[in-house]
Amino acid sequence: MNLLHAAILGLVEGITEFLPVSSTGHLIIASALLGLDYPPETKRAVDAFNIVIQGGAILAVLGLYWPRVVQMFRGLTARDAIGLRLLVNLIIAFVPAAILGLLLNDWIESHLFFPIPVMAALALGGVAMIVIGRWQRRHFRGDEHAEPTDALAYVDMEHLTWRRALIIGLLQCVAMWPGASRSMMTIVGGMLVGLKPRQAAEFSFLLGLPTLGAACVYSALKNFTGDHANMLQSLGIGPIVLGIVVATISAAIAIRWLVGFLTRHGLVLFGWYRIALCAVLGVLIWLDVVNIAPAATR
Repeated sequence: MNLLHAAILGLVEGITEFLPVSSTGHLIIASALLGLDYPPETKRAVDAFNIVIQGGAILAVLGLYWPRVVQMFRGLTARDAIGLRLLVNLIIAFVPAAILGLLLNDWIESHLFFPIPVMAALALGGVAMIVIGRWQRRHFRGDEHAEPTDALAYVDMEHLTWRRALIIGLLQCVAMWPGASRSMMTIVGGMLVGLKPRQAAEFSFLLGLPTLGAACVYSALKNFTGDHANMLQSLGIGPIVLGIVVATISAAIAIRWLVGFLTRHGLVLFGWYRIALCAVLGVLIWLDVVNIAPAATR
């Protein structure tokens, strides 16, 4: 991997991590088109790189939502009740994926990183996004500042109940299926429990802090403690740093754009995009341009 490859993958990660379009699907295609998915030693290092550069997405959220982060810290010191509630809800939403991720990570890598599961997740997710916006408009009513005990009222992020946060967290677990998209499942989950698209996206961004952070740390530890050349030895420090920097800048731009877009247009366009991406990925696999499989199986 050279610096240009690192910059391209960082750009792809930053743009797609928080859009509900599957960063995994895009990184699979980008890595293959750049010739980085073979031999197995290279693919193993690139797979770890693609997870570690999610650190750039974390930095983007921290920069853009620093006031929210400060609010949650103030909640820890009993100086901000809303900040404390938001922090508790994020922890509740994070725990299911943390537990299942530790238990199922190896099984997922060996059973689901193949063409049919990835393409199925892309297509089904696209259909779900086309349907969910219309369903929400029919199902919910009223002001988003209404009492959270009203099951049919929109709710804002500050008044989200722990039960609704848990539902979002359980749906985030589905995103461990490659191609499903963490941001898609958490945004859809937020809309299912009554958050408007903009608020659902913002909760998804904040939930990404512990979720992506844990994935980065776990992947790095696993890569550096294995009995093969680690990512740093295979790629060097330069590409890793550049990938994180590019991912940070592009993720910040994507986040700002997504919030405005969802407010005006909702999820439908992303649903159709996912279906089109599934078709493109299918053609590339058929032409043997893309090979989806863990390095150990090839």
